[in-house]
Amino acid sequence: MTIDVTVACVAPEGLDEAIAAATEALTRRRQADGHWVFELEADATIPAEYVLLEHFLDRMDAPLQAKIGVYLRDIQGVHGGWPLFHDGVFNISASVKAYFALKAIGDDPRAPHMRRARDAILAAGGAERTNVFTRAQLALFGQVPWHAVPVMPMEIMLLPQWFPFHLSKISYWSRTVVVPLLVLMARRPLARNPRGIHIRELFRVPPDEIRDWIRGPYRSRWGRFFRQVDQILRFMTPLFPAAGQKRSIEKAVAFVTERLNGDDGLGGIYPAIANSVMMFHTLGYPSDHPDAAATWNAVRKLLVETDDRAYCQPCLSPVWDTGLAGHAMMEAGVDVGESCHWLLDKQILDVAGDWTVRRPGLRPGGWAFQYENPHYPDVDDTAVVGMLLDRTGDPAYRQSIDRAREWIIGMQSKAAGPLDGGWGAFEPGNVHLHLNHIPFADHGALLDPPTSDVTARCVSFLAQIGMTADEPVMARALAFLRREQEADGSWFGRWGTNYIYGTWSVLCALNAAGLDHDDPAIRRGTEWLISVQRDDGGWGEDEESYAQAPHGLYKKSTPSQTAWALLGLMAAGDAGHSAVARGIAYLTRMRHADGEWAELPYTAVGFPRVFYLRYHGYRLYFPLLALARYRNLRNTNAPRVQFGF
Repeated sequence: MTIDVTVACVAPEGLDEAIAAATEALTRRRQADGHWVFELEADATIPAEYVLLEHFLDRMDAPLQAKIGVYLRDIQGVHGGWPLFHDGVFNISASVKAYFALKAIGDDPRAPHMRRARDAILAAGGAERTNVFTRAQLALFGQVPWHAVPVMPMEIMLLPQWFPFHLSKISYWSRTVVVPLLVLMARRPLARNPRGIHIRELFRVPPDEIRDWIRGPYRSRWGRFFRQVDQILRFMTPLFPAAGQKRSIEKAVAFVTERLNGDDGLGGIYPAIANSVMMFHTLGYPSDHPDAAATWNAVRKLLVETDDRAYCQPCLSPVWDTGLAGHAMMEAGVDVGESCHWLLDKQILDVAGDWTVRRPGLRPGGWAFQYENPHYPDVDDTAVVGMLLDRTGDPAYRQSIDRAREWIIGMQSKAAGPLDGGWGAFEPGNVHLHLNHIPFADHGALLDPPTSDVTARCVSFLAQIGMTADEPVMARALAFLRREQEADGSWFGRWGTNYIYGTWSVLCALNAAGLDHDDPAIRRGTEWLISVQRDDGGWGEDEESYAQAPHGLYKKSTPSQTAWALLGLMAAGDAGHSAVARGIAYLTRMRHADGEWAELPYTAVGFPRVFYLRYHGYRLYFPLLALARYRNLRNTNAPRVQFGF
């Protein structure tokens, strides 16, 4: 690939000014104790579920609900329903929940926006065609019978680890959501629903007449097998002894209370926290009971409220935001000592989380995503924070970095076959892929297997702190990344959208590991990135690339995805390429007067095809990181990016 040296020697107009303004803007958003936390936005389902939670409990906050109503109406799509991300296609489950919430808030079903939503839902098959979690929510309100939901016996809590299905074999997020939900499915409470709201008008067939709630198409023979298991369990579950259910409920409550996590809540994620709120309510806990009060406070902590609108976040992201913002600020030459000290206090050193089921002798040493979530640290946050602490060169952080190194190495996958050497985000060995085909897992995201982006981050961290490519841990990881490269040269991005995110992550890792920039994997990755650059100099990728949309393409460029592509190209040794200069020019041109960038499209993902995310900080710290890195490489004429991130 030819390097355009003349471009490399010329600073684009406004580069220094853009970096200074972006640095100042990010500084303004830093909290008093040195950390950053930005809003984390999902789709209509989370705020809609929050409204329904208040109606389930009859714990009404009418002014707040009115503001959530404003938000839900604002994000209604031109198709009449609600999408899973900004400007996305109609999604029936999100639409049914949003319609239900708006009706509960008080919107007249005859209003134009409600008629449009109802027409779109009925045209898509009606509320009977929603996903499992939506039907479970509807069952709690008596809108569908409980046999509309796949069977999940309470006695799952008593199964031994060797059993084909065990809670330790599903992902952390699935586990924390499922355990309190099992109690709800066993007890089958009915929402208080003080206004008596129903959504019968959203069904094409009356719910009591539907006989095919659990239906295909099934993705494999496993799906058909588990469908038969579901039918058998429907017959057998009522015959299970009551004593077993009682013990199972006690075990579920013990699981939840051990992991209550203060006002950060069970698992630190909304669905698990909301289910725990309803579980305690169903079991008769008074609202002022310490455990019930803690879960309610954790839900309320996720609310974002302004003068005229409000929504509920799926979780909080302070460790992730602080780590990423810290890298951008350091690249721009700003001291982040206070931020690093804040992060140091968040390292988990004394809690043996759920990951110890697979790694019982491994010492804790990671970071979680949220303010507190000690049972569920993840290697992605740990690697990002570890690299930031290492960048400071402060020997006071060495012990912390060493503990992180030990923990990340211990979390590497030992699965035989193509997943060997990679990392999943939260737990090792979460690769029981057949479980993604049980009827309850119609979202296909029950597991946490190794992925390219997370593996790349671990490689970057280990390489940055001195591990060489020929050491066994690194050799296995690099082999995994080579196997994962797509035919077009890109890499899949599990936690960011999508192939641009994955390719950036892997190129950074391969560079950090010391691979020659002429390595075929690197060259194919950079060629792909350059091939999907847009005419305006930026990059953008559609969330639909998790389905059938082309890799790396969208109808517009976004600041965060442009920054990822630039960081990937610079890591691959192409800082002098004209594509990089054009991308830098795009970022400097699109900057607003206040030093920030605007970005409405979602560029991250919770579960591919099911749940997408918009990190409000991505539009700020990633462009700053890319601009500052470009300036630093240009000023030093360095052939290789020094850091892993």
